[in-house]
Formats: sequence, C-alpha cells, structure tokens
Amino acid sequence: MIEVRGLTRYYGDHPAAVDLSFTISSNEVVGFLGLNGAGKSTTLKILAGLLLPSAGSVRIGGVDLLEAPDSIRARIGFLPEEPPLYRDMRVSDFIQYVGQLKGMPKAEVLARLPGVLKQCNIADVADRVISELSLGYRKRVGIAQAIIHKPQLVILDEPISGLDPRQIREMRDLIVGLKRDSTVLVSSHILPEISQTCDRILVLAGGRLVAEGTEEELASAHDPLQPGAGLGAGHPRRREGGLG
Repeated sequence: MIEVRGLTRYYGDHPAAVDLSFTISSNEVVGFLGLNGAGKSTTLKILAGLLLPSAGSVRIGGVDLLEAPDSIRARIGFLPEEPPLYRDMRVSDFIQYVGQLKGMPKAEVLARLPGVLKQCNIADVADRVISELSLGYRKRVGIAQAIIHKPQLVILDEPISGLDPRQIREMRDLIVGLKRDSTVLVSSHILPEISQTCDRILVLAGGRLVAEGTEEELASAHDPLQPGAGLGAGHPRRREGGLG
C-alpha cells in the first residue's frame, strides 16, 4: 500500500525527517511513536500530500506521490492534531459539505452520512453546532470528515491528545474499526495507547526511524524513545545508524 524510500525533509537547515524507508500493507494499522519533535507530524503531512519532501520517494497504491499528487490526495483522509472544523456549522451539515468538497455527489454523501455518523459515534450530536462540542466529540467529527469519501488511507495525527480516559477508550475502538476499510496511520507519544490500537509500530527519534516492529518485538526495549535504551544490536528490528 505504502512504499517510502529515503524520505527526507528540511526546514531551512533543520532536518525534520532523515532518510526514512519503510513499507505498510493494506488494511494495516501502523503507529508512529516518538517524542515531540521526533518527525511524526512532518512524515504524516508528507504522506498526506500536504508537504513536499526534500528528497526521497513515496508511493501509495503503486502511484508516485510527486507524479500524481491530486490522484493520491483523493484516496486519503487526514486528521491533523487540531481538527480542521468550521465550528459555526452543525455536525451533519459540515460532514456533507466536506464530502462534496471531495468530489462526492450530494446524493452519495447523504446515503453514506448515517453510517459515518454511527461509526464515529456522533449520531447523537448530528444537529449540534460544532463549537458546542467537547474535544472528544470534535476529534470524532474530524475523523468523520476524513472518512466520508471512503479513503484507502486514513492518517490520524495525535488523535488521543488531550482526551480523558473514557474518550481515549472510545477513540481506540474507533481507530481499530477503521482498518476494515482502510489502511490507518496513527501518531502518538504514548506507547501504551498506540500499542493497543496498532498492528505495528515505527519509532522515530530526531527525525530518524530507529526501530520498528510489533509490540512484542519492541517489548525488550526499556524505553524505545531514548537513544540506546534497550535497542541493542541484537534487537530484531533495530535500525542501523541509531539516532545520528
């Protein structure tokens, strides 16, 4: 589904992502784990077609991102850490609006809307103004706008950030359910939460991919976010080059 080779992104002289290479299969839920500034958001924005890489290549569904960006964006649903919502609109009106912006006929949006509202557990607030909702509800509305057009790839940047324990459990269930129809990428700096939703984890530090694997494969690392903490040469998925 996703093939990334040598992906690098600079902001001026600062490298935010350095020589990243990985593959992700269809209908896999993959977590991008790292501290703030590790390069998670930059990487996800490139995969979503919102940033251009300084070097390297990205292929999604066999199509090169740089060669056909509009085609790829149409197959992606993206939720940034701050949900991109028009807060003066009602929930159902906003999701309909986004669906039509993404090229869906109005009749198709209306036919799909009830299922999306139910899937995201927001049917009970469908007629509420978005500004009146809690953060947990706003994030679920953000996911609804990301999936209304049936994307092949769903990208969620820090979807559990700021949520209380009950909202985290609800978000976790929602993310796991998305893999029935899509490949899902999720970023977080919280290992216990990301491990409960993801089939596989990519660990970023200093813009580099320093480890990858299942929760079990990473379990021997005392703290995968810190340099050299348990990711020794014998670790099954240790990345050569460390943190650089």
